[in-house]
Amino acid sequence: MGGPDTLLAKLKRRIARTGAITLAHYMEACLSDVEFGYYATRDPFGAEGDFITAPEISQIFGELIGLWCVSVWRDMGCPSPLRLVELGPGRGALMADALRAAKLVPEFIQAAKIHLVETSPVLRGVQAKNLQACAIQPVWHDRLGDVPGGAAIVIANEFLDALPVRQFERREGAWFERCVGVSEAGDLAFCTASSPLETPDILPQGLRIGAKDGDIAEIRPGAEALVEDLARRAKHHPLAALVIDYGHGTSAPGETLQAVRAHEFSSPLATPGEADLTAHVDFAALGDTAAKNDLQVHGPIRQAKFLNALGLRERCARLMEKAPDKDKELIASGAKRLADAAQMGELFKVMALTSEGLTPPPFAECL
Repeated sequence: MGGPDTLLAKLKRRIARTGAITLAHYMEACLSDVEFGYYATRDPFGAEGDFITAPEISQIFGELIGLWCVSVWRDMGCPSPLRLVELGPGRGALMADALRAAKLVPEFIQAAKIHLVETSPVLRGVQAKNLQACAIQPVWHDRLGDVPGGAAIVIANEFLDALPVRQFERREGAWFERCVGVSEAGDLAFCTASSPLETPDILPQGLRIGAKDGDIAEIRPGAEALVEDLARRAKHHPLAALVIDYGHGTSAPGETLQAVRAHEFSSPLATPGEADLTAHVDFAALGDTAAKNDLQVHGPIRQAKFLNALGLRERCARLMEKAPDKDKELIASGAKRLADAAQMGELFKVMALTSEGLTPPPFAECL
């Protein structure tokens, strides 16, 4: 039921003291609480964890991104140093695979300085171990704003989906913020604020136009702040940010909050701090914010289209030629999972945000 040393008990005490909390505050506590937060206290990745991400599925994913980084760096004019930044690096698999592929261009390796934005002490330890063999030792930061200035390539794979969302429910023509309170039975329960939203224009037009009573709209303030940070950097130095996540290309009302535990969906309120909480990325809203901040927007395109254009099939074939028979099926199934429309190929989207004058591959030929 949630003893005195659980996040559930901590949240109930908070709600009893201050009243219902916003969904964004609930998500932030579940994921980042220093004592009980999901990411602060565990390594949730892989078959033995709660979910698996693309870099864990196939080494090809990180390798292709590494070669993408080399291509973008060349288009930037080969700046040195280059800030190679990853947001939410998981176990470090993507960065390790990317650097291994990038070794084909020694000048890139010489120029690159690795910066990992990670708040979890547990995951920092895992990343350090898995990147020990890399030629470049990483530096860790709590936030992107702590990364030194200069030319930068920023990778955000399945990072934005875990940034807290605010939800609003439309009733009688007005929007009311969705919150988390405690029911009469003593359980966590969804509720809404007593007063309507005073500034509905914080919701993108795509969420407001045509909305009906009962609809739910989601916004992600942390994504807007991230884009603004990227834009500030781009005013002074070449910048390219690659965003890969599951989400939708058009803004529309709808609830997408989900919880995953042991590779199964669960109730977002059932086990706070024990399950991953995410919501789909609104790529249209992300692109609009970027454009308003003078960033160039490329995409989104489907992950399948992005990876195939970078050489997914060719790399898979080369790996299978050299692999022992026992590994060939694993290589093929991993590549298929990344690009298959019924798996990750369609739901996952890719967008690049760049400073003026950069058009990273393969967006020009894919749009």
